[in-house]
Amino acid sequence: MAKVSLLGNAMNTIGTLPAKGSIAPDFEATKGDLSTLKLSDLRGKRVVLNIFPSLDTGTCAASVRHFNADASKMDNTVVLCISEDLPFAQGRFCTTEGLKNVVPVSLFRSPEFGKAYGTVIVDGPMRGLQSRAVVVVDEEGKVVYTQQVEKIEDEPDYKSALEALK
Repeated sequence: MAKVSLLGNAMNTIGTLPAKGSIAPDFEATKGDLSTLKLSDLRGKRVVLNIFPSLDTGTCAASVRHFNADASKMDNTVVLCISEDLPFAQGRFCTTEGLKNVVPVSLFRSPEFGKAYGTVIVDGPMRGLQSRAVVVVDEEGKVVYTQQVEKIEDEPDYKSALEALK
């Protein structure tokens, strides 16, 4: 269980992020066209999992914009922006913002993701949403970087995540 907070209010996640060096748990998430995307579909590519509570917050939106601008420029890399937001809302946000280099995916059909990745918040006012975290997976499906952001209002460490892609 990881401890996270929002504006000083302590909360807990269901577990911890996958260990560096382990094989990333496969998962299914829903794309904007309501089709299913599996992590295993991306084998052979480097994948950044940008996990967050909701695009309807400034920090979450900023992380999507940042990864759209930076990580998406990396060769053979896919950035998945993962939240409980409905696919329609994710699509509207990316269209309005002109973000074409990230893939928003919804967990509204996939409660197992938060359990497998240890990111679902289990208590407090954000119970049921994902905590802010970044997991970077290499071409073979191995976890090469993780960050659980302790204060949900803070942005992730983009520089370290991007360095893991080199």
